[in-house]
Amino acid sequence: MIQIEDKRRCCGCEACRQVCPQGCIRMERDEEGFGYPVVNLDRCIECHKCERVCPFMKLDEPREPQAVYAACATDEGLREASSSGGLFTLLAEDTLRHGGVVFGARFDEEWRVCHDYTETIEGLTPFRGSKYLQSRIGDIYRQSEQFLKDERPVLFSGTPCQIKGLINYLGRGYDNLTTVDVVCHGVPSPMVWQRYLATLRAGQGEITGISFRDKSLSGWRRYDFVAQSTGGGGVRQFYGDNIYMRGFLHDLYLRPSCYACMAKGGRSQSDLTLGDYWGVERTCPDLDRALDEDKGTSVVMIHSERGQSLLEGLPCRYQETNYASAVAGNPAIEHTATEPPKRQLFFAQLDAEPLEQLIDRLTTIPLHKRLWRQLHHLAHRVKLRLRRLAQRSH
Repeated sequence: MIQIEDKRRCCGCEACRQVCPQGCIRMERDEEGFGYPVVNLDRCIECHKCERVCPFMKLDEPREPQAVYAACATDEGLREASSSGGLFTLLAEDTLRHGGVVFGARFDEEWRVCHDYTETIEGLTPFRGSKYLQSRIGDIYRQSEQFLKDERPVLFSGTPCQIKGLINYLGRGYDNLTTVDVVCHGVPSPMVWQRYLATLRAGQGEITGISFRDKSLSGWRRYDFVAQSTGGGGVRQFYGDNIYMRGFLHDLYLRPSCYACMAKGGRSQSDLTLGDYWGVERTCPDLDRALDEDKGTSVVMIHSERGQSLLEGLPCRYQETNYASAVAGNPAIEHTATEPPKRQLFFAQLDAEPLEQLIDRLTTIPLHKRLWRQLHHLAHRVKLRLRRLAQRSH
């Protein structure tokens, strides 16, 4: 049976719970807000299916992609509405046009993140955009398996560990399945997110919209965190100034397994990997100059013939590049986060100190660096606005 003795060896994919024929595994939240499987010993029949599907029970070797591209949608509106280049939406629309089903992560009514599926183009909107939280998988692996057995095309997107959990759960290949993982920095505690939302509600009223990666004013490279509210004011902050994002980017409250990720570097066995192509202006200067709107460019890593075929059929601009330059701009493709020395202190003090004050104290940035960053951010906004004015005048 599955027994979690080291929390760094459980990513919370819930494959074990879903595969259990007795339904004797439940997920329980720990004091940090992360879910872990707990077995009802009275009902367990020792079939060991839970152990066989666990991504940590058999670790795969890293694999470099077959090909790497910088890419973005030709639809500029879609590109601007997406976190990077809009490739997920293009892949999803292609699946739906062929009568398929698309699985992805969305916010629920409480602004928690869960996995869900859609069979319509309109249903893709909630899946679009980055969500810096661990999504609740629920029974999604079972549902995707049923669609696959019904011979429906299925596109399943998620973090590398979620994709690895799905593949282990299915236990066999399907010609009608396309798996897409995202370059993952790590997943923060859902409990910390809910506490942060509580502080927003206290000052702004009920939350009506969240965007972790708003590009409308600052562009793709220096995006904003935006929270809309019934109070009318809401919050718009450069991501480096937002307190929740600051703690996340300092790796302060990631899931323990994120400091020992077993699915990075192609080990998830996905067909494609999507992420931000940071540094594209250096790697693909001709492509960057042709685009030149700072709306976002995706890195697309191909791991299978299916992935290559899908990319070639999409309405997008793309240019082949190389794996080393992609990793240089986005190290999270290969490298796991390092657990910060103050992580234990953060959770120990979480109930004793206001959240914003605690994060601020444990992630303090020197004054000269803060001033430099603010000046750089202002200069970037001015440059972007001047560029847009010039484009309109033509």
